[in-house]
Amino acid sequence: MERARPLARRPLVTLLTAAALAASGLTALTSAARAADADLARNGGFESALDGWTCTAGTTVTSPVHSGTAALKAAPAGADNARCAQTVSVKPDSQYTLSGYVQGTYVYLGASGTGTTDVSTWAQSAPDWQQLTTTFRTGPSTTKVTIYTHGWYGTGAYHADDVSLTGPGGETGQPPAAPGGLKSGSVTSSSVALSWSPVPGATGYAVYRDGTKVGTLTGTSTTVTGLTPSTAYSFQVAAVNDAGESARSATVTATTAQRPDDGGGSSDLPAHALVGYLHASFANGSGYTRMADVPDSWDVIDLAFGEPTSVTSGDIRFERCPVTECPNVESDAEFKAAIKAKQAAGKKVLISIGGQNGQVQLTTAAARDTFVSSVSAIIDEYGLDGLDIDFEGHSLSLNADDTDFKNPKTPVVVNLISAVKTLKAKYGDAFVLTMAPETFFVQLGYQYYGTGKWGGQDPRAGAYLPVIHALRDDLTLLHVQDYNSGSIMGLDNQYHSMGGADFHIAMTDMLLTGFPVAGDANNVFPPLRLDQVAIGMPASTNAGNGHVSPAEVTKALNCLTKKTDCGSYATHGTWPALRGLMTWSINWDRFSNWEFQKNFDAYFG
Repeated sequence: MERARPLARRPLVTLLTAAALAASGLTALTSAARAADADLARNGGFESALDGWTCTAGTTVTSPVHSGTAALKAAPAGADNARCAQTVSVKPDSQYTLSGYVQGTYVYLGASGTGTTDVSTWAQSAPDWQQLTTTFRTGPSTTKVTIYTHGWYGTGAYHADDVSLTGPGGETGQPPAAPGGLKSGSVTSSSVALSWSPVPGATGYAVYRDGTKVGTLTGTSTTVTGLTPSTAYSFQVAAVNDAGESARSATVTATTAQRPDDGGGSSDLPAHALVGYLHASFANGSGYTRMADVPDSWDVIDLAFGEPTSVTSGDIRFERCPVTECPNVESDAEFKAAIKAKQAAGKKVLISIGGQNGQVQLTTAAARDTFVSSVSAIIDEYGLDGLDIDFEGHSLSLNADDTDFKNPKTPVVVNLISAVKTLKAKYGDAFVLTMAPETFFVQLGYQYYGTGKWGGQDPRAGAYLPVIHALRDDLTLLHVQDYNSGSIMGLDNQYHSMGGADFHIAMTDMLLTGFPVAGDANNVFPPLRLDQVAIGMPASTNAGNGHVSPAEVTKALNCLTKKTDCGSYATHGTWPALRGLMTWSINWDRFSNWEFQKNFDAYFG
């Protein structure tokens, strides 16, 4: 239901009586002239979320609002001023009035591409709703202008509502025809591939699942993800151009597959698993721990680390700790026998590639193929269960033209995805795949993705998202490193810092809820399954920045699995089936008298 618009959004025309007009010598406005002026802003009240708007860091809220039930909230951060914009069709050589209501410090409202003088107006401080208004005239050949609002660097979030652009409407033409030929393709337990025929005059396509728009794109195929196993879904597609959306296509239905019992190699892990890294190639001040001496509490043991011969070679080598550094190191035969014993007890032993010092950039197809062959050689020699991807530093970054996490272009990303899929195909469903990215490469993607639409951002921001997304059906566990991290914005649009339960709650909630990438509501990173998510924490203060006490670990688990002890962050669900915890590292936990392990055992018992 459309809400009534406030009077402030109507054209500012002084109401004069005919007699007054005659006395002043002015000519009365004709009814046709009045009718020519209209509000051209689409969804100016943000009642339909961000439909029509492109925002770098924005969402809609139900309070505060100027009118209706929703308003825009956008938070500047770093080099991003939280710009929200839309392009509107206008008439050449015509007068327009841009108006809107704002709250916050240093809030701007403006128009660009006018063909004459671009305009903006701003409020230095608006503790309550304040109207901003400006006018402009289009140039003799201008048919489109961009209207926008933004905040300012280093200031807090701002709000905007009831944005209007009044004046004569432009020639928008007709919406395109409805797409034909919609059909489903590959179906998994959590995704359905769709394709359809191109529509002349369309600039994009909107995809609907069970009547709800789930994304827009420019191509004629997509894969809808984040679905529930053994569930029937209906899909439609609409074509889009400047004039609007077409009628929707005919409906196609598809039922997702049943999730196999051994899906992603994770079925034979316990319901709640403890994951740890074992310093197999160095001591690092914590002392060497033999494989046979790792307690049975550890369900997944990651051998740290396999490292490349050079950054771009793709040639991964695993060297065991030398006796000069680790006097108590076991022989290769003893090491391999201990791995087999762990596996016989139901444990998984993986080779972890990367780490702090192991930069891996698969820039070429040759490096990709070398990666596959060299990693396979390590897995085969030691009889391992799979692979942990622990790419850090500058291993992954995005090219400037790589803006869609669902369709990556950057070679280091595309080649990594291809390499892992090849390994998965070689070893089959029992292959265990885990990842340990830093928050910078995952949750930061809620605000920033790559270099950004206007450039200047760190190209590594969110760079793990396309890897996780492309491999989500093969992924056993994602355990993001919730440590050595800067402050990260959560889904509450507040920044969260290390040192307490709140950080782990907010970061994990993002993975289990999903989030719009770079604030784009039409480009959402889908949630992961509960069994795919573990929380990464340092085992002790020696292990890394961001260590929290056992009591804070327990608070985080209580909030996420029971919705108690939640503090200020409100989660979007309750997840008793959360898979478990990961820590750096087993060695450091032993150094600290197994404090981390003991707390895990006591909680999940």
